[in-house]
Amino acid sequence: MVARNYRSARRQGEIDLIGWERDVLCFIEVKTRTTHDVKPAEAAVNHGKQHEPCGVAREYLRHLRVVPTWRFDVIGVYHDQRSGEFQMELFKKCLPCVVKCRIRVLIERI
Repeated sequence: MVARNYRSARRQGEIDLIGWERDVLCFIEVKTRTTHDVKPAEAAVNHGKQHEPCGVAREYLRHLRVVPTWRFDVIGVYHDQRSGEFQMELFKKCLPCVVKCRIRVLIERI
C-alpha cells in the first residue's frame, strides 16, 4: 500500500486505499457491513458514489511522472458480530468510470 484515506485539496471525497498489484496501481474502496442480508457491501458503490473517487484518482495520477496501468477495486468486508470473525471479498475492475477517467488524464497530460 502506498496511501490510505487519500484526499485531494482540489477534489471532494477520498480513496480508502491505494496500492500496487505487480505493475498495476489499484485505487480501492472499502465497504464494511455486518450482514449480507440487506445490501451487499460492493453494491454501496453505486453510480452516484463513483464520481468522487474518479476525480480524486485523477488528481493522484496527475502527480505521477508516468501514468501507470490502473484500476478501481472494491473490498467488501463483513463482520459477524456474534463470532467476531471477518470475511472479505475483493472485486477487481469494478467501477465503470475508469474509461472516462483515463481519457481525461491523458488529455490533461497533453
